[in-house]
Amino acid sequence: MDEYTLISAALLLLFSVLVSKISDRFGVPALLLFLVLGMLVGSEGFGGIYFDDSALAQLVGVIALILILFSGGLSTEWQQVRPVLKEGALLATFGVFITAVIVGLFASAILGLPPLTGLLLGSIVSSTDAAAVFSVLRSKGVSLKGSLKPLLELESGSNDPMAIFLTVGLIQLITQPQSSLASLLALFAQQMIIGAIAGFAMGKATLLLTNHIKLGYEGLYPVLTLSLVFLTFGLTAIIGGSGFLAVYIAGIVLGNHHFLHQKSLLHFHDGLAWIMQIAMFLTLGLLVFPSHLIPVIGAGLLIAGCLMFIARPISVLLSLLPSKLQSKEKIFISWVGLRGAAPIVLGTFPLLAQVEHANLIFNIVFFIVLTSVLLQGTSLSPAAKWLKVDAPIVPKRVYPIEYIPMGSLSSELKELPVPVNSSASGKAIFELELPDEFLVILIARDNDFILPNGGTTVQDNDVLLVLSDAESFNKVAKNLSVLNPV
Repeated sequence: MDEYTLISAALLLLFSVLVSKISDRFGVPALLLFLVLGMLVGSEGFGGIYFDDSALAQLVGVIALILILFSGGLSTEWQQVRPVLKEGALLATFGVFITAVIVGLFASAILGLPPLTGLLLGSIVSSTDAAAVFSVLRSKGVSLKGSLKPLLELESGSNDPMAIFLTVGLIQLITQPQSSLASLLALFAQQMIIGAIAGFAMGKATLLLTNHIKLGYEGLYPVLTLSLVFLTFGLTAIIGGSGFLAVYIAGIVLGNHHFLHQKSLLHFHDGLAWIMQIAMFLTLGLLVFPSHLIPVIGAGLLIAGCLMFIARPISVLLSLLPSKLQSKEKIFISWVGLRGAAPIVLGTFPLLAQVEHANLIFNIVFFIVLTSVLLQGTSLSPAAKWLKVDAPIVPKRVYPIEYIPMGSLSSELKELPVPVNSSASGKAIFELELPDEFLVILIARDNDFILPNGGTTVQDNDVLLVLSDAESFNKVAKNLSVLNPV
């Protein structure tokens, strides 16, 4: 690698970071901008970089998906997703399958492809991308009400393994006609079960090692977790499980426990996920030839329309039949089936397997993703407001203190809001008769922080940052909720 190559790579990363500001300001998904940037510097753009290595693009994509799924698992709050676990699981499996079948049969009919080849195309575009959804909503200062946000996060974080299985399975049926459907169903059950068990076990192992290995340098902990992520994927794949599902579940297990250097590790994996997203999108943008997209515009628009207006709504409706979600919430879930990087990565699988019509499939998949991002991505915020499922984003308070949990200490650092007319309002801390295991570390009042002592007076709407065990915290929280007579 010479200096010019290094400078080119650095400039691409720099430009990718800068164009993300466009996403923040105008609500255009960063995914689209990264892909377009890759296309602009490619062989048919001003950059003139010729890239036609599907194997390398797939390798970059797989590594990126591993790290993105793990980071997504780390940021998934189990307490929020547990109430919607059934709905999320149905959308991520049954919903993906229904989407793949409807789009596949439609694509087969209008393109004149064999049914299995059409179903392969449908499987490739069957998974969704929540990261793009929430980046757009966040840029507009919009959040979602109720259980919509955890449900969409759970669905998109766990539906890639199903799409990958369907893609690989159909490629096997096409290239190995002697394969049976029954054997593929058995393989699916095997991959999901082993993947879930291995992910849980490796998540626990990662937690145990992180908390007890006691490395001499904090900088080695990211290396430790990174190695365990790839080990989780590799070992699970070797024993016949879904490595992608395993790394996502391992991330959930680790992220919902306290571990050493938690904040710095969360920041590391979040930053690494962004780097991999940029690298993956740029690589996939380089791989496509814009002139090859022009002949598929007509068919691509029809298939994208079928996906967005027929297949996704039907799959959501059928998957959420037992759900108590309101009709407007189901409509919004149908519309936010945004396609992201996973379909483009999966689009390289038929190329490497030398499936007939592989180039056509890749170009149509790429066009469908661009259409989905342009149409659905730019209309998410208006759709949320129109359906009245939006809520303002409440900024998370950042405290000038960091707590590193230790294995011998059962206490946790938590926020405790003081409601209006609470029994604690107007009293000094020493008057509250707090348990010995309950320590007020800091008080957040409006935009200021107060370092408290026993004589500090608690006021309405204060937020107490406390160090406490679970029993003492619950007891004090219950007492503070008792209102003074007005």
